[in-house]
Amino acid sequence: MGWKCKFNAMSPASVAPEYQAALDAIAATAQRLQSLSQRSLQTQWHFYHGNLTLDEAAQQAPQWPFASVNHRDHVPWPKGRQSLWLWQRLVIPETCAGFEIRGSTLRLGLTWWAEFAQVFVNGQLVQEGDIFDCFTRIPLKERVQPGDEFTLALHLVSPGHDEGALVRSQLIYENPNLDPPEPGFVADEMAVLAQYFRALAPEQLAPLAAATQQLELSLVGNKPQFQAELTALRQRLMPWRDWIQQYQITCVGHAHLDLAWLWPVPETWEAAERTFQSVLALQKDFPELTYTHSSPALFAWLEQHRPDLFTAVQQAVDQGWWTIDAGLWVEPELNTLGGESLARQILYGQHYCRDLFGTTSAIAWLPDSFGFSAQLPQLLKQGGIRCFATQKLRWNDTTEFPHHLFNWQGLDGTQLLSMTLPPIGSDIDPAKMAEQGATWASKTGLTTALWLPGMGDHGGGPTRDMLEQVRRWQQSPFFPEVSFQPMGQLLEAIETQVYNQLTSNKSQVKTDPTTPQLPPTLISFFFKASSLILLNICLKKRRSSD
Repeated sequence: MGWKCKFNAMSPASVAPEYQAALDAIAATAQRLQSLSQRSLQTQWHFYHGNLTLDEAAQQAPQWPFASVNHRDHVPWPKGRQSLWLWQRLVIPETCAGFEIRGSTLRLGLTWWAEFAQVFVNGQLVQEGDIFDCFTRIPLKERVQPGDEFTLALHLVSPGHDEGALVRSQLIYENPNLDPPEPGFVADEMAVLAQYFRALAPEQLAPLAAATQQLELSLVGNKPQFQAELTALRQRLMPWRDWIQQYQITCVGHAHLDLAWLWPVPETWEAAERTFQSVLALQKDFPELTYTHSSPALFAWLEQHRPDLFTAVQQAVDQGWWTIDAGLWVEPELNTLGGESLARQILYGQHYCRDLFGTTSAIAWLPDSFGFSAQLPQLLKQGGIRCFATQKLRWNDTTEFPHHLFNWQGLDGTQLLSMTLPPIGSDIDPAKMAEQGATWASKTGLTTALWLPGMGDHGGGPTRDMLEQVRRWQQSPFFPEVSFQPMGQLLEAIETQVYNQLTSNKSQVKTDPTTPQLPPTLISFFFKASSLILLNICLKKRRSSD
């Protein structure tokens, strides 16, 4: 997955045609810089379909044929829990696309679509994963030297329902101290500025393109001179430093965990225990890490079966490192619930949080639930909840939901602040974070956006590498101010910005039409329609059974 793919993630219709040439020029320069720090391994894998031991694979692998990639640059293999072995031997060269890499930190970046995954480096198992824990950056060496050798082997098992795929495999060369930053880091800085300019200040795209075009790429082969070129480029970007850092990205560690989906319930408890232990361990090394989790039902199980771990979670909540943002007993499937069941979801969830963690939840945290009835604003508000949060409204392939922050008006007229969450199960990806932040700012007029780093669906949470990457991007002058905060603090900041914006708008007789305004109140006609459709279906079934 190259930088150009991430850069073009936003719809082409989101930029006027007169700005497209500048965007293309920025993308071309950035893609060249990216190639100096990253190298794809997709076409270099030897492959074997079938079950083998690691020893058998190691003996036979050099004779295996090379795997082919499809039109998406994926290495595919058949569905139905079929095993695939991939193997290759790496010898580190002097340069990456002409740029000297001696002394760089070397990482192996992988993304797979597989029910089960094992990664071996030099014959040692270094990581396991599955269809949910599906991407990683594995450190291969702190300071790599030309001639260093590594043997890589992957054992992947395809999902039962879908083809398997090795989606991404690449070598990543980094300067751990950012002094100076590697070319790929500078490329990502350009991507971040371009994303924000495209959404909020498109007239700045041409000056940005002009600044990047002055980079003398012919000097790549002379590392000191080219590093000086990169330093000069970043100096030309400095006039935009204050502009980009008026925006903020608040990170909150997260691990979505379905209580019942593709695994037995006992596995849910194991995943929760493993996730919570991991988060608490990371917070010792990264005290800035904040974490949120929903579903008091998980903590009730923890309280009964893992009391020591539960006590550690309570202490983390008391210290402000954790928040239990729930609102309901679990994250329920909302299409089939009756009113009484829904009311008790709220009642039990809020009582448990109050009794065991000292406070009720201000947020109905429902990132992955389906079906939002028009009664929800009334019931949630009566349960002491101030905000409804989901990312499921983005799950339309045809009709795009138009709002990111809005007042949801229920059947009785109750209004509830509601927000569209960023994608769950996310890495620290600067270009995607910039897309989220810029889109949020353009849609809401607010400067603070949310990002949720952490593996999800089957638990997992943030990784050490994600937290190290946040620290790297905190050093960049061309990235929004990024920090970890509790979710409750972000909600308070959003409420304050909304209030100030509304007050400012009321006091102005004339408004600048180019200034982003808070979206108008959303009247939930589509929620009413969905409720009426569901009621009609139920009545028809009732009549047919009668």
